[in-house]
Amino acid sequence: GGRCPARVRGGHALTYPASPAAAVLLVSAAAERSEMIPPVEVSPLIKLTRYSALLIGIVYGKKRYDYLKPIAAEERRIEEEEKKKREEAERIAKELAAANEDTILK
Repeated sequence: GGRCPARVRGGHALTYPASPAAAVLLVSAAAERSEMIPPVEVSPLIKLTRYSALLIGIVYGKKRYDYLKPIAAEERRIEEEEKKKREEAERIAKELAAANEDTILK
């Protein structure tokens, strides 16, 4: 057979399928032997409530996104300006430090 022993428990070797295809065959054979229980009928009121909540959530999410999008864009613009100022200050500080090092060494 296409099985390989995994470990011994209580004197009996437990075996696992050697390949994924063999595992699928074993599972499908087990499913054929056992009877499937029919799905539970869901109340129309529960279905209506679920879909209503879903649609309300989608509408709320869209409104919230439209509200927050311009705020985030403004924050990104301000952050970009601050970054440019910070980089300019760092550049000037490096130039000053380089100029001071030159005068000390000479």
